[in-house]
Amino acid sequence: MSDEEAHQRPSGRAESMLRPSGRAESMLRPSGRTKVAGVIGDPVQHSLSPALHNAAFTHLGLDWVYTAFAVPAGQGADAVAAMRVLGIEGLSVTMPHKDDVAVACDELSPAAALLGAANCVRRKGDRLIGENTDGDGFLASLRVQAGVEPAGMHAVVFGAGGAARAVIVALASQGASVTVVNRSADAAVRAAALGAAAGATAGVASSSAAMVGGPRAVRDADLVVNATPLGMSKIDPLPFDPALLRSRQIVADLIYRPERTPLLEAAASAGAMTLNGVGMLLYQAAGQFKMWTGRDAPIDVMAAAVGLELAG
Repeated sequence: MSDEEAHQRPSGRAESMLRPSGRAESMLRPSGRTKVAGVIGDPVQHSLSPALHNAAFTHLGLDWVYTAFAVPAGQGADAVAAMRVLGIEGLSVTMPHKDDVAVACDELSPAAALLGAANCVRRKGDRLIGENTDGDGFLASLRVQAGVEPAGMHAVVFGAGGAARAVIVALASQGASVTVVNRSADAAVRAAALGAAAGATAGVASSSAAMVGGPRAVRDADLVVNATPLGMSKIDPLPFDPALLRSRQIVADLIYRPERTPLLEAAASAGAMTLNGVGMLLYQAAGQFKMWTGRDAPIDVMAAAVGLELAG
């Protein structure tokens, strides 16, 4: 990416751009005919998915309801089995279940099969199909909130889990070069191999041996992505030294609670544009909504619901 292109990018905060004001209509009253969807995770109490999906169902007058299911680590496959027994129409899947759910589905979409991770399950007759909308959700957030295209960018992604792999492949498929930094060098190599298969020139660095290339990757990057859980708790360490950041970079943190993680605060202080995980959350959810219902998701309504939850 040239300096001229960098100067044309919007500057400052972008993470609040998808938060219009307003309140969703009253929810429909569930009945025995109501279709059920939900999100599984551990933890899951912080999830904004019930608010945004229920607002969308209500706005479109759909007889659906969406809730959160706290599923302990290691029991993702059991949740897929419960889908069959209880007739649940759709599941969103968050950490740490994406890999286990992918194995438990009857079939996988090409994206989910490549990543070995499913962030969504939909029904196709009697079969359960594992999907992955994370990558497309991240790209939509980057384009809408930051106003940039990934082609020609150099990105460094911290993490090698399901969400990280989706971001790596999505960026690579759009012509970005990607460096993967992770505590486990083996996991970083595997994640980078996925990016390389998707078209990236993917370098690899391990944060357990950061002098191998992690600091240089951050300094040289156009886009820095934190796809680790670091930042969900106030006592978490930063994933890297924030002194490595500079102005005209884009720093994205996939965490959305808190809205402003310590990493994003440090990035803003360095003059970088910052994106939290709200945009990715909205757009990956919109893809799931369309898969389940066949209807286009009302993004503005979903964004308003998220904004109200975060403001409360």
